[in-house]
Amino acid sequence: MDRMLPGREYEYATLMNMLHVSVSKHLLDAHFTLVWANEFYYDLIGYGKDEYEAIFHNQCDTYYTNPALGFHDEEEWNKMGAVVMKAIAEGKPGYNRTARMRRRDGSYIWVQMTATFVDEYIDGCQVSYTVMTDVTETMQQQIDQSVTYDNLPGFVAKFRVAPGPQFALLDANDRFNEFFGSGPESGCGGESLFQENLRRNADVLGGFRSQFSAGEPVHFVLRAADRHGQDAWLQVNAACTDRQSGEPVYLAIFIDITNETELRQMREALERQARELKDALSLAERANRAKSDFLSHMSHDIRTPMNAIVGMTDIAKVHLDDPDKVLDCLNKITLSSRHLLGLINDVLDMSKIENGNIMINTAPVSLPELLENVVTIIQPNIKANCQEFSVRLHGIRHERFRSDALRLRQILINLLSNASKFTPAGGSVRMDIEERSGMDGSAAELRIVISDTGIGMSTAYLAHIFEPFSREQDSRVDKTEGSGLGMAITRRLVELLGGSIEVDSRAGEGSTFTVILPMQIDDTPSQSYHFPDLHILVVDDGAVTREYMDNALRDIGLNADCADSGAGAVAMARAAHLAGRDYDAVILDWKMPGMDGLQTARLLREQVDGALPILIMSAYDWSEIEAPARSAGISGFLQKPIFRSTLCYGIQKFVLGRAAVKQETPTYHFSGKRLLLVEDNELNREIALEILQETGAQVDSANNGAQGVERFQGSPAGYYDLILMDIQMPVMDGLTAARTIRALPKADAASVPIVAMTADAFAEDVAAAKQAGMDDHIAKPIDVAQLYRMMEGYLQ
Repeated sequence: MDRMLPGREYEYATLMNMLHVSVSKHLLDAHFTLVWANEFYYDLIGYGKDEYEAIFHNQCDTYYTNPALGFHDEEEWNKMGAVVMKAIAEGKPGYNRTARMRRRDGSYIWVQMTATFVDEYIDGCQVSYTVMTDVTETMQQQIDQSVTYDNLPGFVAKFRVAPGPQFALLDANDRFNEFFGSGPESGCGGESLFQENLRRNADVLGGFRSQFSAGEPVHFVLRAADRHGQDAWLQVNAACTDRQSGEPVYLAIFIDITNETELRQMREALERQARELKDALSLAERANRAKSDFLSHMSHDIRTPMNAIVGMTDIAKVHLDDPDKVLDCLNKITLSSRHLLGLINDVLDMSKIENGNIMINTAPVSLPELLENVVTIIQPNIKANCQEFSVRLHGIRHERFRSDALRLRQILINLLSNASKFTPAGGSVRMDIEERSGMDGSAAELRIVISDTGIGMSTAYLAHIFEPFSREQDSRVDKTEGSGLGMAITRRLVELLGGSIEVDSRAGEGSTFTVILPMQIDDTPSQSYHFPDLHILVVDDGAVTREYMDNALRDIGLNADCADSGAGAVAMARAAHLAGRDYDAVILDWKMPGMDGLQTARLLREQVDGALPILIMSAYDWSEIEAPARSAGISGFLQKPIFRSTLCYGIQKFVLGRAAVKQETPTYHFSGKRLLLVEDNELNREIALEILQETGAQVDSANNGAQGVERFQGSPAGYYDLILMDIQMPVMDGLTAARTIRALPKADAASVPIVAMTADAFAEDVAAAKQAGMDDHIAKPIDVAQLYRMMEGYLQ
């Protein structure tokens, strides 16, 4: 600007350069798309907002280049694009440019563009805020002499700045005085309110102390109160126009941006809400991933017991003429199905997955039954991989504890499955279980060590093995299936049971996992056995197993000798026979070096006594060796690991020829009781009737809720002792039927026990049943023992 212009004209030109009144928001895309603009933007170009959107679709390039409308400002548009690209390439925060711009009436104006790039993106495009000022008259040096401060769109004032900074008001336009009160000539009023607002914004002004001292332009925002006490946001743009006594004189314009500020605050609030929604979405997505990952892992876990169920079913079909074999298969199917049911319950209960809320269900646990189930489930994997498998017990004094059987099985199956998965054919997997004394007589500690001769792990990976989704990068296992969650879930389950887990491994040397679990000893009296004076020969190549078997036999009052090989056993049996003190039974391990269990049995039959009871023990399935074992003269089979109860059962059955029961099952008798079963599914009704009638109870049935209500209503008071009600039924559902029964004007309508017996097994389903007036809830598939215990509580 020409500094030689008359003072009044120079001040006017300066004010024109400081008026930042057109504000717009653009995308830094090929069209420089307009996102938002204030009304001054549209005033500047001469188009209304709706008209601009309809004609140019908010695409600035079509405003400059539009053959259909006869616009050919390609050169100006290309220059602008070059400035923008240069600023972006040089990493600048924005750009300043003075350019010609066409208005609606075809005339051109000069505008000063000040653009700022911000860290905001819309559909992947960065956002730019642009302020445009009409500087046409300044550029052309045609200042209108008649224009005064009162023609300007803002509060205009001139003041001298002293160090501090302190501001002495020199002049102001009418709008300034209308906002702050009367003019400075009164010595009070406006100046006092102006000074009061300056003191209120001392922190803001103090930040520009050096700029004021140097006479540099300043731009800032104040929050000021007008003479009516109303707050407003004022954008201040000031430039030094002179000096008085060495102190700079500033000309300033105050633009009321209250609406824009409130809009910005609203935008910030919306952006904050958007961030919160984004966080919520991220949490939801993580929960979704957790579901998917959990289901992926459960898919493997579910197939494992299913494999055992299918396999045992096929074996039972082949041995229909062998009741003992069918019973053994059914027992194993039952154990595997219970484990499978527990897994399915977890998969279905999504709230547990979302909240990480896996609950521990403490109940009596039979360690022999638990390990038999685990061995049965893991055997197909071991067999398919052609691996050696052994289970050894150390110092086991108790067989029944209180813990969560499902979680214990999950831990053992996860670890054994991994051991088998990462061990090559011909390798070995071993599980050692030791009982240690607990803090007091009612507690114990189980130390479970699972080791393998597999590929092992690197030292670096061991630090991450228990992290979710972690898998070691190893070409030998790249094709091995798995979600990477097994070890993370295993550690979590161990911790939930109050235990600890450690791992020791070296690449190429196998791995060893050690789990230590505190266990509450179950004080339920165990079944007692009484044996005559028997002398047993134990044959096993493992010193640990021999020592354990020797102690176990002596603990139940029997005499034991031990041999570490088949040949040694034959020699000891022959010597005892020649001395006239034959052994009463021989217990052989199947897998032994040199001479295995079957070969040893054949020699014993040939050289000692054809009637000698010979039992074979193995961690492998009896069905694999039954035929050759029978032909070799094997009398019976004992599943490893061998517990005292396992020994007692085997000796009772195979040595003494007595009927033996592995575990005493409570019997229930409800003779004289009358039950009403309401179930629409014919097969489920048949199963339930069979189970209920086994107790001696008389059972009537109904096919739906309406029929159930009719039967109850038509019976004398006290006729039914218990109602078992399905929930999902046609005609009338179980919840409606229960509410209807409770509302009947019948003496026993409010007191007859009603139990929901349904596949609706979620927590909310149980709550809904209680709200409908039901007394209890039992989930399908029916746990018969649980059903009988529940019935006993209502029928005593």
